[in-house]
Parts: sequence; structure tokens; C-alpha cells
Amino acid sequence: MKFNKICILGLGYIGLPTASTFAVNGLKVLGVDINPNIVETLKRGDIHIHEPGLRDVVKRAIDSGNLSASTKPEEADAFIIAVPTPFKDRESGDFEGRKYKLADMRAVISATEAIVPFLRKGNLVVLESTSPPRTTVDLVAPILERSGLKAGTDFFLCYSPERVLPGQILRELIENARVIGGVTPESAKAGHDLYATFVKGRIIETDSTTAEMVKIMENTTRDVNIAIANEFARLAEKFGVDVWEAISLANLHPRIHILSPGPGVGGHCISVDPWFFVEAAPELTPLIYHARHVNDTQPHFVVEKARQALGGLNGKKITALGLAYKPDVDDLRESPATEVVHLLQKEGAQVKAWEPFKPDAKMDGIHMAESLHDALQDSDLILLLVKHTEFVSLKPEGIISQTKARVALDTVNAWKMDEWQNAGFQLHRLGDGKSPVAKHQP
Repeated sequence: MKFNKICILGLGYIGLPTASTFAVNGLKVLGVDINPNIVETLKRGDIHIHEPGLRDVVKRAIDSGNLSASTKPEEADAFIIAVPTPFKDRESGDFEGRKYKLADMRAVISATEAIVPFLRKGNLVVLESTSPPRTTVDLVAPILERSGLKAGTDFFLCYSPERVLPGQILRELIENARVIGGVTPESAKAGHDLYATFVKGRIIETDSTTAEMVKIMENTTRDVNIAIANEFARLAEKFGVDVWEAISLANLHPRIHILSPGPGVGGHCISVDPWFFVEAAPELTPLIYHARHVNDTQPHFVVEKARQALGGLNGKKITALGLAYKPDVDDLRESPATEVVHLLQKEGAQVKAWEPFKPDAKMDGIHMAESLHDALQDSDLILLLVKHTEFVSLKPEGIISQTKARVALDTVNAWKMDEWQNAGFQLHRLGDGKSPVAKHQP
């Protein structure tokens, strides 16, 4: 199947890189977003998100005449839906007293409905948004069939999950294996033909529900593995062990790979996707549910560490380093760091946060510092929440002259104990029950 023009709905962290990649590979692409500010930003040749290399690719795509932006879709050979699937704010599910989060599919529904007036026989529609199992067949297909056309017969319909790492999106879009799940084998083949435009990795065809499950399985596996690492950190402190040392030793076993603990799990994938399984089958997912509970409560564990380090939180001034959900990105979605800040403030602490990848971020209830120096002023505790490269390389002897703080808490194993202690800091580390500092804590 040949494609000349495609329409991509949603110009966020996945939609914009995908749109620009198709465009620089010769397809005419209309990028659609309901946010007029995003559309106007792109029309000016600028971008609204941080991703290495993206600005250059978008510029080349626009300069080629292949990429344009609008708030409304148009007729095209193929439509790709790449919109968010967050949680519902004020609604949750319940199974035997266990509360669980519910997917908010309104953006997917709206995007699908927006395609209907422009859907023509022979078109291809692809859902990329991470979604609960059977979304493609039970939600998207019936909406599209309001056009009078039949999914899998009159038009092709697929689910193809994005499987890329922020910070590596442009490379992984091209090099990673791509799963194409069609509502029919013919639909999967059409999806294969579309993504073969630029994908160099293996393209595997399957059915749409399997493809949906693949993406959720990948992120659920990560979530469960991080949960056990976070529990190991808690256990290490109880038993007087340094969890980082224990993990490094355990990982010497050829069949063991324990992940790193931290302040929690964030982002719009690993902290979200497992709930889709719980929502779809709460009676079958106790392990997934409890792993989510461990990771969602990890910020409370960090707050308790801060309380121990300071001897109390009320009235204390804390510098929070990092708000992104992972190192060296500007994505703050579902970040455990922001949850830690909110919890500290509820305990009466005054928190000033510094996020170098998004210094102009507007966060409800969070005081954003203008610079690292500003964040360090008049502080009682330096709290490292994100392992940004520039934070790892901080020199304690340079920091100590900028702050009255002499206590630091490292939640990501970025700082060397001897360096910070020699500079005059009392350094606490998440999961370290072995250090002299930890041994003297109540």
C-alpha cells in the first residue's frame, strides 16, 4: 500500500517526533493538535518540547514543505492517533476494597471522532496511544464505523504502540522493532507498509489486542521490577545494609539484574500503564496492583528519610534538585519528585525546586527557583531527586559556599559519600542503612 499524505493527531512527545520523521522521509504530513499554542509554535518553526535532535528534524521537515500543522484534521491516506491517555481525576475503581485508577480515554475518543468526517474507503487508521486491552476493537472501531464504513473491510485499522525512550526518541523510532496489530491481517499489512517508510528495525505483524497487551506488559514488567528494588531499599535500611552495594553484588550472578531504587516511578508509561491491566481485570492482577502501591508510596518513604535527616520538617527549608520523572529530560508528567515536594510541604517544610531542563515550568503549589544558586539560598537540606548529569557532577566543595545547608539526602545514588563528608556535609542516601549517619538515626 502506498501513502502520500498522512494526518497525525496529537503533537506531544510521540506525535511530533513521529510526524517530523515521516515528513523528512518524503511523506506529506499534517500534524494536528487541539492546543492552538502548539500549532502556532510549530508554524513559527519552533518546538514546545525538549528532545535531543528534535528541533533540527522539525526544521528540516517544515523547510521541505512536507510538514504543516493545524488544529483540525483533513483528508489523508492514513491517520495516526497519538494523544495522551491519563487517569480520571475524580473517579476510581474498587475491587474487594482495593482502589485502582481508571484510564481517561476522552482524548482518544475525541481524536477518533475528529477523523470520522474525513475517513474514506481504503484509508488506514493507527492508534498509537497506550490503551487498555481491546480499545482498538471495542472503542475506536465502533466510532470510526459511524462513517458508514466497516473496519477491516472498507478501511484498515491497527494498533501500533510507541516503544521509545525519552532522550533517544528519534533514534529508537527508526531502529527499534515495531509491532503492528491489525483488526485483520490485511490491516496489519497496511500498517507494516506505512511504518516501513522509515523503520529500520524489525516490523512484526499481529492482531490489535496482542499489540496493546505487548506495550502494557513491557511497562508493567519494569514497574514490578522497580517495586522490588524499592522494597529492597526499605529492607536494607531495616537490616543495616547498603542496598546499592547489595544490588551490585547480587547482579554479579549471571541470571540476576536488579534495577535501581529511587524516589518512586513516574512518566506517562511505567507509572500509568500497569493500571490498565488492573482496570481491565482487577481479580487477576494482585501482583501488579501491589507493585503499583509500593512505587506510589515510595515518595512517602523519601519524606520520612528527610524527616530523619533534619529531625523534623515543620519550618525547615529544603532545596529539591530535579522535578523531571527521569534523568536529562524535561518531562514532568506523573513525576515522583513533584509528589515528594508536595508531601514535604504538607508537613510544613518550605521547598524551593530547581529543574534545569524546564526552568520556566509552572507547577501548582511548587516554588520554582530561578537558578541552582537561588535554590540553594538559605536552605537546611539539599534533596537530590533526579539523577540529571549536571547534578551528578556537582562538586560539594563548590556547593557548600552557596548554602548554609550542611545536610544532603541523595535518593538516586549519584553522590560519593566520602567527597560530600570531606567537604563538610552530612550525606544521607536512600537505602543505605550501613553508613555512620544511618546508624545514628533514631
